[in-house]
Amino acid sequence: MHIRATDLPNAAWFKSSYSDNQGGACVEGARLAGGAMAVRDSKVPAGPAFLFRGDAWMTFADAVKTGEFGLPL
Repeated sequence: MHIRATDLPNAAWFKSSYSDNQGGACVEGARLAGGAMAVRDSKVPAGPAFLFRGDAWMTFADAVKTGEFGLPL
């Protein structure tokens, strides 16, 4: 599901530890109630935010960590 990031006024956004400080591709996240996670592009802070249920976010994060998508970490 996605909404506008501005619809989450109390979200405490943080930058991904994999983002660089060179103005490149940066992802920000915000932990929400019930373990949910919001994700947005740091270059467009008022733009869309994708919302994930807590269980879906943990499944996704675990799959990334174990290399399920074939992406190098």
